[in-house]
Amino acid sequence: MAPKKPNQESPPPNKLKHKIKKKKKKKKQSSSSNSASQPSSSIHDIENRGVDSEWWALFWDKNSHLSDAMVPQDEEEGFKYFFRVSKKTFEYICTIVKEDLISRPPSGLINIEGRLLSVEKQVAIALRRLASGESQVSVGASFGVGQSTVSQVTWRFIEAMEERGRHHLKWPDDENLEKIKSRFESRFNLVNCCGAIDASHIIMTLPAVQTSDDWCDQVKNYSMLVQGIVDDKSRFLDIVTGWPGGLNIPKLIKFSGFYKLCQSGERLNGNPKSDIREYIVGGSNYPLLPWLITPYHENDEMPGFNKVHEAARSLAVRAFSQVKGSWRILNKVMWRPDKKKLPSIIVVCCLLHNIIIDCGDFINPDVSLSCHHDVGYAEQWCKHVDPSGKTMRETLATHLEHTK
Repeated sequence: MAPKKPNQESPPPNKLKHKIKKKKKKKKQSSSSNSASQPSSSIHDIENRGVDSEWWALFWDKNSHLSDAMVPQDEEEGFKYFFRVSKKTFEYICTIVKEDLISRPPSGLINIEGRLLSVEKQVAIALRRLASGESQVSVGASFGVGQSTVSQVTWRFIEAMEERGRHHLKWPDDENLEKIKSRFESRFNLVNCCGAIDASHIIMTLPAVQTSDDWCDQVKNYSMLVQGIVDDKSRFLDIVTGWPGGLNIPKLIKFSGFYKLCQSGERLNGNPKSDIREYIVGGSNYPLLPWLITPYHENDEMPGFNKVHEAARSLAVRAFSQVKGSWRILNKVMWRPDKKKLPSIIVVCCLLHNIIIDCGDFINPDVSLSCHHDVGYAEQWCKHVDPSGKTMRETLATHLEHTK
């Protein structure tokens, strides 16, 4: 059965999510003010303990000799193996979420030794859950905490990161956009190119009462879509998620805020260069628009342009392979996730991907997916061609031909 269009009378998922977040924020402000006026002894205890390094020694001793895993023997490499980030980046992440994790600790965050969990241990638990995709029971066992603690800690971390770490995922200002365009031109000879776009499916199982054709995608999986625009470093500049997997790519881009900004002239509106306006590159499953350049059809004789185009577009493919490989929770079939919370999990994984890059850290090549990030999903050629987009692509192809 062909997937149905989402019900347009109800608010789309991203708008729903916005309403939920506003409500949460109000609650957070109220909770924060209460803790400021009436400090509890538990908060005081955490603040006075300082940085906790003991958790890592205990974790390493317990998990470094796992028989079913290729754990590096070097401790620094082992830290990155388990948490995907270096110790320095880990410390920076702790500074981002520390205020929230200290000021509003969830109930019951006591380990088996009867002590409150430190900020560092909470961050480690959350990162391990996101990085491994293992069950909450399994992650809890590796830290000596229960399943409910892993659940609470992970969600608190996600809430804090989404609110406090947003500056790591935003559209660049004019100065930084010029640098991105310059690097695209230097690397690919693509004048005025601002980024590359791609999309991926996050597969999940749903209770029978929640299943619908909207969530059933083209290969009969229940999934949620995530679309990302990246720069020349495969760093995310824009993310949209929350939409059902049954939506096709042309509709996904059309429903995004990025599309509306570009169509209204509020984005990708910088000065043309060599008669070429600002644009991004996307795959053949996207519509050809003045600001979204797709490849020529395989029957057309433009192999040179298509080769350059594909090299630039592959930056977005690479980003999703890295983020789904590093944060395996996104690459495993999610068991009955809360569809209102899943978008936040996706966004935070993309934020963590950017933070690794921004901190001068590196993404271990071994964790990236060896196959395509959306294996099993064939690209469906989009037949929509905007006349202005066609002219723009021809101008770009001519420029490429003359500047070889």
